[in-house]
Amino acid sequence: MRAAKGSATNAVRFAHSSEAEFAKILDFYGIEWHYEPQSFPLVWDERGRVIESFNPDFYLPAYNLYIELTTLKQSLVTEKNRKLRRLRELYPDVHIKIFYGRDYRQLLLKYGLQPAAAAR
Repeated sequence: MRAAKGSATNAVRFAHSSEAEFAKILDFYGIEWHYEPQSFPLVWDERGRVIESFNPDFYLPAYNLYIELTTLKQSLVTEKNRKLRRLRELYPDVHIKIFYGRDYRQLLLKYGLQPAAAAR
């Protein structure tokens, strides 16, 4: 698990460049964030060992909100949606928002970062 506290964007090794861009937006607006701070177990084997979990990309403590960015292939989006449904079943008090590719592109466009995103 990689846990990093906000405003340390350059010190964090993000899994995808979209996460780094999102962190920069949060930093710009002074929103505290944590990168992949928690893993939520979703499926256990017969011995009680976790065999599947979900690690949201960001946690925004001021909003008590987890953010998951999904900007990749449709097959990965389908899998993340399945995991998100399971997370909501098991942890109904956890607040989470998923940003799909279109949501993320609109966010980048709004903040003038669209050319960087289009280059990928």
